[in-house]
Amino acid sequence: MVEFTFLAVLLLVPLSYIVVAAFTVQKAAFAVTAATREAGRAFVTSGTSGDAEARARAAAELAMRDQGLTLPAAGLRIHCSAECLTPGATVSVDLDYAVALPLVPRALGGRPLAAIRVHGHHTEVVDRFRSVP
Repeated sequence: MVEFTFLAVLLLVPLSYIVVAAFTVQKAAFAVTAATREAGRAFVTSGTSGDAEARARAAAELAMRDQGLTLPAAGLRIHCSAECLTPGATVSVDLDYAVALPLVPRALGGRPLAAIRVHGHHTEVVDRFRSVP
């Protein structure tokens, strides 16, 4: 009985931590993928190029918030192949996010000591039949 209890604690505690860490990283990966996809869609369906960036950022923030995460201030990058919002142009959205591992303390600057980087990329094509703004 003692051996079973000792081995159960010895094996289940690290295994539980690994499962929680994997779920945390998976949640962030899903949020980053959804944020880039929604930001790309919001960008190409906007009416004007000045409004497109704000709509894309709002869509990405909403997608990240759905998973309980916050969008990094400089994490969302949008690149256009030609002039943005011209018919047939491609819009690429990239997002980098650092996932802090659970139960790992933070350094003096508030940054996590152990983090896993998650990257999301999505390319969206502006509709060919869109009217030129």
